[in-house]
Amino acid sequence: MRIAAIAAGAAVLIGGGAVAAFALTGGSGEEATVKPNRQLADAAPKVDPKVLEEQRRKLALDRASRATRQDGGESPSLHPKGKPIPTKKPGGGAGPIGDPVPAGEAQQIAKRLMPKYGFTGDGQFGCLVKLWNKESHWNVHADNPSSEAYGIPQANPGSKMASAGPDWQNNATTQIKWGLGYIKGRYNSPCGAWSHSQSVGWY
Repeated sequence: MRIAAIAAGAAVLIGGGAVAAFALTGGSGEEATVKPNRQLADAAPKVDPKVLEEQRRKLALDRASRATRQDGGESPSLHPKGKPIPTKKPGGGAGPIGDPVPAGEAQQIAKRLMPKYGFTGDGQFGCLVKLWNKESHWNVHADNPSSEAYGIPQANPGSKMASAGPDWQNNATTQIKWGLGYIKGRYNSPCGAWSHSQSVGWY
């Protein structure tokens, strides 16, 4: 007597996230054939990576909040995505980078210090403003990606300014003192330095 058997089974393939269903048919002495079931294959849920990432972030924050409450501390906060975490200044040293002194304020510091280096008159001040506008826009944290130049005067390397003070990485006054001394020793005046910069592109 010939007995025909029909077996239906479903297999879930995890690897690619696809679902395939198979039907096995056959009888004694016949090879079984495997047929995919497209309805089940098309029913696989699709996951949005952005939604998944947001769920992970919320879960991490929730866990951290629970752990902090158990320790009696304040609830933590996550940095918004894409916002950099504060970093140390180049070369190590005196603490995290703060907001730079506004250019106008740095220029007034320079104007007050210039007579101590023998630089007087609006003409010399005007040359200095143009020179350091070109070099750094009067930003104490300006750095040149193609060299080790740093700060308002673009000392190269920036650590040279340590001779004017240990706070050279953040302090506009320290940087300006070093820069005025450098200009005095090498070009005699800000206008001399500016003239050299215009002719060769650096000072």
